[in-house]
Amino acid sequence: MSNHAPSGPPMSASPLTRAVLEIDDYVAGIGWDQPARLFALVDTARLRTQEPGLAERLGLSGDAAAGTLTPIEQDELPAGNPLDEFLGTIAWPDAVVGCALSVERLMLPPSAEASVPEGLGEAELSKWVAEHPDRQEVRMTVAVLRDGARESALRLREKDTPTEVLTGSDLVPGLAEALAATFAE
Repeated sequence: MSNHAPSGPPMSASPLTRAVLEIDDYVAGIGWDQPARLFALVDTARLRTQEPGLAERLGLSGDAAAGTLTPIEQDELPAGNPLDEFLGTIAWPDAVVGCALSVERLMLPPSAEASVPEGLGEAELSKWVAEHPDRQEVRMTVAVLRDGARESALRLREKDTPTEVLTGSDLVPGLAEALAATFAE
């Protein structure tokens, strides 16, 4: 990931929140209709000390604030693999203190969920949601740390501005659990 200066996260936010918002800003700059993107989160000060060449390529200069996290985009996820299966194959090296995933999905508002026909298979349900007039496209960026901390950012395509990004530690619990499992011993 190119390390650009995002407009955004307030310095008072936690390092994990700042990392999630930096990733959201980076992916927003690429645009919509993108594949899922996986990021390793590393301690910026440790990266600068242990991998000065990489830190320089990422544009990390000066003294990093204690606990600052640097997201490093990983190789593209394999196409055609279910996300949960792919996440089950990941083993992070010790230098990685956390990870994040940015993924786009279609969602229905709670008012539409009651009208979902029963007995649909996964493919039929996906098609039904994709054709629903109230569907909304959302980009979810979820990050977890080895110590269990979690953070998420949600951006609706119809409200695609940094001021409309929702953040919270429990917005996408299933995805956070799947990411946390990549650190299980």
